[in-house]
Amino acid sequence: MADAADGSEAPRHILVIGMGAGDPDHLTLAAVKAMRRADVFFVLGKGKEKESLTRLRRDILDEHLTGPYRVVEADDPWRDRTQDDAARYTSAVHDWRHRRADICERLIIEELAPGQCGAFLVWGDPALYDSTLAILDDIRGRGTVEFGHEVIPGISSVSALAARHRVTLNQVGRPIHITPGRRLAQGFPEDDGDIVVMLDGHETFAHLTGRGLWIHWGAYIGTPDEILVSGPLDEVADEISRVRAEARERHGWIMDTYLLRQGPRDGEAAGGERAAGRPVDGADGPVGGPLG
Repeated sequence: MADAADGSEAPRHILVIGMGAGDPDHLTLAAVKAMRRADVFFVLGKGKEKESLTRLRRDILDEHLTGPYRVVEADDPWRDRTQDDAARYTSAVHDWRHRRADICERLIIEELAPGQCGAFLVWGDPALYDSTLAILDDIRGRGTVEFGHEVIPGISSVSALAARHRVTLNQVGRPIHITPGRRLAQGFPEDDGDIVVMLDGHETFAHLTGRGLWIHWGAYIGTPDEILVSGPLDEVADEISRVRAEARERHGWIMDTYLLRQGPRDGEAAGGERAAGRPVDGADGPVGGPLG
């Protein structure tokens, strides 16, 4: 057990490390340096998604760490995803995060000795649609265990999506909206901006045809199972729904993100490639996996 210079216990320290969207090459130098400081890595997950993502995490650790490392895993608590009412949905998320905090609090107390450094490996960027920072704030507020923490940013699925489709997220003089699918389902912004949609479990895009929209869609971005489809939404919506359903059936889970924007006007280009009815690879090669 480590002690501080004044004889008290040295504080625990937590690293929240953005890992990028899934490609080991997305890891930043800062993230690699942070990983090498960690005494233990904490992983929460469940089911087929846990198996697949845990394997990806271990592949990344194996590639960048030269010595032995310790991973402590715990099952992610069940979450109620059936609530459509905004207030009930928010309450369900807060309840899930609180139960996650209970688990993480136990892991920090039991698996991380005073003076040691623990790490949570977060897909994408910890600042964008991830609960880890809120959970650590919850734990710190309880006063049961003292620790410091720092955040190492990562390449988000949003940035990776744009790169794979070879498009910019913004167009000149126009705003960008980043929203979960459930909020988009409540109303489409009418301010001529571009929309990045995450966490869309209900294929909201399928209800937005007839608006002259163009979509750049990607699933499992940065992984060997990556799928990309791009084109006029009216032409590719059914294809995206089909490949999305097949991928979810095959893997047991799906993680996708997409960009919606008005189709090209006179003198403009939509960017990327038109890919009606087929996945498209942003590097001019075959996409990994059976759908490529």
